[in-house]
Amino acid sequence: MSETESITVFLPGLHGGGAEKMMLDLSSEFVDRGLDVDLVVASREGKFLDKVPEKVDLIDLDAPEPPGYGLLGALPGLISHLRDRCPDAVLSALNRANIVAVLATRLSQVDARVVVSERNHLSTYLDHAMRREQLALPRLIRAVYPYADDVVAISEGVADDLAETAGLDRESITVVYNPAMTPEIRGMYDEPVEYPWFGDDLPVIIGVGSLTEQKDFPTLLRAVAHLREERPCRLVICGEGEKRPELEALVEELGLDDIVDLPGFVDNPYAMMNQADVFALSSKWEGFGNVIVEALGCGCPVVSTDCPSGPAEILSGGKHGELVPVGDPRALASGIAAQLDDPPNARELQERADDFAVDTIAREYLTVLLDR
Repeated sequence: MSETESITVFLPGLHGGGAEKMMLDLSSEFVDRGLDVDLVVASREGKFLDKVPEKVDLIDLDAPEPPGYGLLGALPGLISHLRDRCPDAVLSALNRANIVAVLATRLSQVDARVVVSERNHLSTYLDHAMRREQLALPRLIRAVYPYADDVVAISEGVADDLAETAGLDRESITVVYNPAMTPEIRGMYDEPVEYPWFGDDLPVIIGVGSLTEQKDFPTLLRAVAHLREERPCRLVICGEGEKRPELEALVEELGLDDIVDLPGFVDNPYAMMNQADVFALSSKWEGFGNVIVEALGCGCPVVSTDCPSGPAEILSGGKHGELVPVGDPRALASGIAAQLDDPPNARELQERADDFAVDTIAREYLTVLLDR
């Protein structure tokens, strides 16, 4: 691969979400493979700013935010950058950024392939969006995405739903899973954990994610309330978000104060997963579910809702973990109990996580980006 090959990655910013982490991990891997990578952001902000790989050029467009569709303010700057840079390929993620990336690439008239990564289960996302976005976003996607050289979805379920909801040709969408397993994460599993609950024989269940409606942690709390009727257990939920007051109130209402802890954002949840007895995901929807792969990577047994659309694909339809209905606390409790009673072979779980290693996924992205 020639050193002259270059990729421009475009994002709104570097907020601490899954899309941003994925793009940083891929950018790092691309650089390690000898490519030149520049990461262009509409605005230089977000907690991942210090995570940008050293050899990746970070370009801040410092774009204005016009009313109605703020990210369009980045369009002139991105067009100018592409004309100056003339990359071989452009890669973006997130709906609005994808639309801007396609428009900028075509309007700049540079000879670059443009690939957009769709992360959301679109119909479920729109169910929880404002009415204006429910009307506008599918139409924008339907109008703009066909001008991309490739549309990548992070799961088969996301691809199927995108085609149906936005009216795209399903054959035009390529599925490439998330690069959820990285050397950095593997190195964090064995770091020491200063947390008292991992020091005795009581089983510990762990959940990790933002405290939002999507993650549906009330169902997990109710599941643990049912499980406690059968056996002693503890629950740790690592994450922060706007639902914290509701969750704290529910913990008190269910009488779980002594066995549930909400420590907030944790720098290294992977070491805690490595110490936990079961990882539980209670989400109403996911685009993929990186955190499931991260749990499998240390051999932690997994129980997940069979939500749209990534968990069932990661867990191979239940081969590598328990799948339960969405919003059913008793079913979730039963699934957790089953994993505690008969935990799977940890090595087999780790081998499944290897299927989502960043070097493997980066190779698939380069095939799409550089038409190789």
